[in-house]
Amino acid sequence: MTGDGLPERFDVIVHPAHGLSGEVRAQPSKNYTTRYLLAAALAGGETRVVGAATSEDAGALLACLQGWGAGVERVGDDVTVRGFGARPRPGVTLNPGNAGAVARFLMGAAALTTDTTLVTDHPDSLGRRPQGDLLMALERLGARVTSEGGRLPVTISGPVRGGRVEVSAERSSQYASALLFLGPLLPGGLDLHLTGEIKSRAPLRQTLDTLSAFGVTAAASDDLRRVSIPGGQAYRAGRVLVPGDYPGSAALLAAAAVLPGEVTVTNLREHDLQGEREALSVLREMGAEVVRDGDRVTVRGGRPLHAVTRDGDGFTDAVQALTAAAALARGTTTWENVATLRLKECDRISDTRRELERLGLTAAETADSLSVTGAGRIAGGMTADGHGDHRMVMLLTVLGLRADAPIRITGAHHIRKSYPAFFRHLEGLGARFESVEATRD
Repeated sequence: MTGDGLPERFDVIVHPAHGLSGEVRAQPSKNYTTRYLLAAALAGGETRVVGAATSEDAGALLACLQGWGAGVERVGDDVTVRGFGARPRPGVTLNPGNAGAVARFLMGAAALTTDTTLVTDHPDSLGRRPQGDLLMALERLGARVTSEGGRLPVTISGPVRGGRVEVSAERSSQYASALLFLGPLLPGGLDLHLTGEIKSRAPLRQTLDTLSAFGVTAAASDDLRRVSIPGGQAYRAGRVLVPGDYPGSAALLAAAAVLPGEVTVTNLREHDLQGEREALSVLREMGAEVVRDGDRVTVRGGRPLHAVTRDGDGFTDAVQALTAAAALARGTTTWENVATLRLKECDRISDTRRELERLGLTAAETADSLSVTGAGRIAGGMTADGHGDHRMVMLLTVLGLRADAPIRITGAHHIRKSYPAFFRHLEGLGARFESVEATRD
């Protein structure tokens, strides 16, 4: 059993719900937690990260930072980090698990060391995700890089002085974020130029916001194509507060929208930089009643929903949750410009289409879009594949709550990657689940 009282690996049976009501405090942001923890380690003193996420991604990063020499102490929801500054321990092997952003951030900081090797025990997921664009940029800065086809395992050695470098933003903004964390610690600073169509601008702004919170000076163009960071800076230790998580909360709000009742999620900052904040406007456009009062967001469910067509690049981590709402809306919803979904824990376009079809829904895809035609009912009474992906588990859970019969979701334990309390929070709102022995990883 694990800390949440559930087996290490489990499937979940989702029972149909007649409605959801109540209040939930949004879990801490996964994206901000990992950024704050890395910046805290790159600072020379002691930083208190208040309200840090307890997700697997956060745990994997903390273990890697300890491997590099950081001191880590967790008391409740707060983490105190004693940083190593610009001198992580050399000759270390780090395993970020299945955390793609964590792996890439660590690759950037690895240029401060010699012979840091990154490996993964998820060869069929993170091990298959491309890292070549970032590795080439590090090589242009002077790092020595050894990899197998631009994928993990990867060994990186500095030193690098800094200067001008280009990196493609076509596949992911995480490559650029990794270089931004490295930039202020380089003697020559960083003059970063992003090439190609920039994907996921919101996480880049979160990285710049994190640098500012730790006293780092950086200047970015309005379109984020160029970021200049003076060299020889130091991260400033102190105290930072992690905001609430919009991607995970989007699943709760989508569930509230498709079922009768009234659900309030608190701790969601109104002017947050997380792109998934847009999920609120998407649900409103679909016809849901969404009311904000400061950091409290309330959805009054049971209203008919209708289809929308939206560019989903700005809220990629909420697309799965919003797809659940779309599957129960009138008409055909299309998420455009979401090709990066193919490079996540699973192929969130093709694999989602297949699971929707398995549930009896009509879905379609192109290279960079996903469409689903809403249905008045979902029969249920079957097993759905979670594809080892926390966002897929959220999508299938919301659909299961509206099904006529229970749905079993395989690999539900992968929810811990980003939202360990997901099922517990939904149970507090009136949902009912059963955990059973996992049939597959």
